[in-house]
Amino acid sequence: MAPSRSRYSTTRVKACQHCITAKAKCDRKETCGRCALRSLTCSYPGRFREPIVDSQHSGNSENWENSNTSDTLDFEQSLLQTDAPADLHFAPLDLVCPINSDDIKNRWLNSYVPLPGQSPKNYSQSVINFVYRMLKSYASTVIRGRLPPFIHPMQQSLVPLSTCFTLVRICDPLPGNVSIAADILQREMTRLYEERGTYESIHLLGVFQAYLIYSMVLFFHLGPSMPFLRQAMINLQEIACATSREGLVCAAEQRGALPKWESWIMAEAKRRTLYTMYFLDNVLSAHDGLTTYLGTELRGLYSPSSKYLWQADRNGWEQSYNSHLAEWGSEPFRLDELWPFPDGISEEEIKRQRRRVDRWLEDVDEFGTMLYAASSCTHGG
Repeated sequence: MAPSRSRYSTTRVKACQHCITAKAKCDRKETCGRCALRSLTCSYPGRFREPIVDSQHSGNSENWENSNTSDTLDFEQSLLQTDAPADLHFAPLDLVCPINSDDIKNRWLNSYVPLPGQSPKNYSQSVINFVYRMLKSYASTVIRGRLPPFIHPMQQSLVPLSTCFTLVRICDPLPGNVSIAADILQREMTRLYEERGTYESIHLLGVFQAYLIYSMVLFFHLGPSMPFLRQAMINLQEIACATSREGLVCAAEQRGALPKWESWIMAEAKRRTLYTMYFLDNVLSAHDGLTTYLGTELRGLYSPSSKYLWQADRNGWEQSYNSHLAEWGSEPFRLDELWPFPDGISEEEIKRQRRRVDRWLEDVDEFGTMLYAASSCTHGG
């Protein structure tokens, strides 16, 4: 019996997804005028653009891909907020980069040519196993059509992410021929890397997040020993560098003032994505028998925000952020406050630092909890 067709396959689509949600008139062009005006990705229910398949794979690969993506036509892109409120404006963004982003791009060299003063991360096997399982769960979350904790629901970098979320569904269930699935993802990764210079701002962050997700799916679900992965990590760190260079912190955050919501979303999502990449780099290095080092180049960046800020809508976020300012002012909790205490620190300063850790832990979500658990089990404190 022939497989059932999508519920949209016999229905004439009269409007794109954005216009349907907004109950607005749609001119039904490939990119409708309303979406073009708002810089939105215009998509029509039931339409799916297949990724290009090389001629050498045009047989089994294309047939297999079509059969395994037929169920993704009605993919819940609402999870990515393709219908984000029209009052969201991701430009201009008042972001700054308080660190040397080039150190992120060059991080892969540290395992081969350690820099003076670098501190090895003496991860125990149990910590490596813990981080491995957590990152694998993030990859599985995306494969099953849900958001991982480093992608904010209001992000609008739709093209890289919606394509990514659709493609990785070919791993649910895991295909018998994983090499074909891996080839499809690798070619999309290559395309993103080659075109990275054409993206900026929110869309460049989407490229970073999509490339990270593809890397995790390849490692955790399709083959951890692929030679492609080490080069992919080098490429990923270069994309991370470009994304970070455009800003990792809101200028208002540094002043202890209320930032624009969209600016904060960008900064927080960038930091979470960056920290996830560092964890993946640690797991890959451990898998390859390489030494991992403390990411001192990230010193001064803020730790993951509270779940109340991350999960809030605009009104709830402003209220929560005002409470956050009353608590933390211009000294938000920093990532390096989870690292080993510096030499010569006083007992009083240690107590103060532990009180800040305790206060931060009261409000963190599962991402912050994971980061704390890995840091605490490695560094103590």
